[in-house]
Amino acid sequence: MLYFALKYLHVVGAAVLFGTGAGIAFFMLLAHRTGNPATVAAVARIVVIADFLFTATAVVAQPITGVALAWQAGYSLWEGWIVLSILLYILTGLFWLPVVWMQMEMRNLASSAMIAGQPLPRRYHRLFQLWFLFGFPAFSAVAAIFWLMITRPAIELVGSQ
Repeated sequence: MLYFALKYLHVVGAAVLFGTGAGIAFFMLLAHRTGNPATVAAVARIVVIADFLFTATAVVAQPITGVALAWQAGYSLWEGWIVLSILLYILTGLFWLPVVWMQMEMRNLASSAMIAGQPLPRRYHRLFQLWFLFGFPAFSAVAAIFWLMITRPAIELVGSQ
């Protein structure tokens, strides 16, 4: 029963990471396309909350449930697909942490522009471009982790035989 509870929590956490990431990207892109500082500020405010509430919770839960699940199932953490999953998870985090900061900055810049009755500033647009670019490797890494978790391919680590 513990194995299935851990598996359930791990799969739900993965779905939250994937779904929240896709949802945040979708809503931020649509808000950005309006060019309206009030719309961008409102959406970015919600996006930042969602990232802290859902994404951050799943980010913490995933390694805990993953390690416990591997232990319960009898997998070594040195299996190739697990090592690659962990490396991709770290890569995702390296892109996600700056994205969270960028979202907060874009929210603040949009709020200031809204209050001043000004268009979105040049800095906002630079941050949005960077935010958009950072999404591709992070989202691709999460998709690859899903594939690894489902298929558990035999991957030889360099130097292990």
